[in-house]
Amino acid sequence: MKIIDAAGLSERELKELARRPAFDEISLSPKVKESIKAVFGQEWDARRVVDEIVAGVRAAGDEKALYYTKALDGVKLTADTLEVTPEEIGAARGKTDDGVMGALERAIANVRRFHEEQLPKTWLTERAHGSLLGQKVTPLDRVGLYVPGGTAAYPSSVVMNAVPAAVAGVKEIIMCVPPGKGGEINPYVLAAAEKTGVRRIFKLGGAQAIAAMAFGTATVPKADKITGPGNIFVTLAKKAVYGYCGIDMLAGPSEILIIADAAANPSWLAADLLSQAEHDPLSAAILVTDSRDLAGRVAADVKKRLAALPRRETAELSLTGQGRIIIVKDLDAAVKIANLYAPEHLEVATRAPFALLPYLRHAGAIFLGQYSPEPLGDYFAGPNHVLPTGGTARFYSALNVETFMKKTSIIAYSGQACQEAAADVIRLATAEGLAAHADSLKARLEGEENAGN
Repeated sequence: MKIIDAAGLSERELKELARRPAFDEISLSPKVKESIKAVFGQEWDARRVVDEIVAGVRAAGDEKALYYTKALDGVKLTADTLEVTPEEIGAARGKTDDGVMGALERAIANVRRFHEEQLPKTWLTERAHGSLLGQKVTPLDRVGLYVPGGTAAYPSSVVMNAVPAAVAGVKEIIMCVPPGKGGEINPYVLAAAEKTGVRRIFKLGGAQAIAAMAFGTATVPKADKITGPGNIFVTLAKKAVYGYCGIDMLAGPSEILIIADAAANPSWLAADLLSQAEHDPLSAAILVTDSRDLAGRVAADVKKRLAALPRRETAELSLTGQGRIIIVKDLDAAVKIANLYAPEHLEVATRAPFALLPYLRHAGAIFLGQYSPEPLGDYFAGPNHVLPTGGTARFYSALNVETFMKKTSIIAYSGQACQEAAADVIRLATAEGLAAHADSLKARLEGEENAGN
């Protein structure tokens, strides 16, 4: 890993350290480029591909969704085989390990309990003259979950999306998962869906899945909101359909930033850095420390662990491109860099981690202490693992129960309260040149004596 001494860096140079490529700047692999050219006949960039797919599925529904699934993913399905059947779900139960299922059930319980504590309330308060103001909280009717799949399996993503939706009271939860080459879906993904309240599952991935849930097809119902992580095509598709439906956030590659001092265990830090580097060649793994000795020991341990890692090639690309160890003069400087970076995952491995917490402003999730490694949050602790990336933690929150709810204001004025407020409303409406707004209040003032007629 590259080691950077940040002691003499300017403010501009520190901000440059925190910069990540925007979605439009992410380069596609040669293999993906070849696939795009084979399907579209041109070397389009990701945005142009997504626009074409979204427009096609919006216009032709299942036909185009199935076409792109075959052309891009190499999976041939029909409208009759697009949806997972009860028989497939039943067969999946027999392919799961009891130990894994037990762990999954305990994780679901932890996630459910955490999100139940987030539930907002409908409320009304009484104001002057018997008027009422309040807020009505309503769960969405239908949400669509996107769960990455294909060569990998992410039952944890099912849990993190479906449980808060169920806790919120969403009437119908549907899900799209990219199928394997034979049209199959991982049994643990199906088992997790069954246990968390997902009612319908479709074998669709990529931009075509997002478009299908956003606009609806003959087979896939239209969702009010789409949540869940995915690759660049999924993210750009969510951006393209926003406004036709809601989305949770625009998520990019995974990232971790660790603040550590000399008391930290270098071997543990190395393992935590690799836990994110193995996700994707574009993932970021960063250590910020005030100990030069720790920096060297962590770099050596990363190299040692990397040699034995099954996903070594992916992790190596990640560390070469986005991995770095930054040496700072003190922990105040480390906090400054962390807030500039606004990481998805922020670990604090210092002697007194809670002492830094008040000063850490921007992160998707914060892990305090050396016994709180990031994978605990990925799978088991309870808080959601669908988190803002790419610096968007400055303004986005983690996926939560309110993601699946909407809030409606309630206004119920009495006659006396309306009369008392009327003059101010008329002044403000007149100042904005909106005469009909003012007349709405004037009519009530003028007709008060005839209110019962």
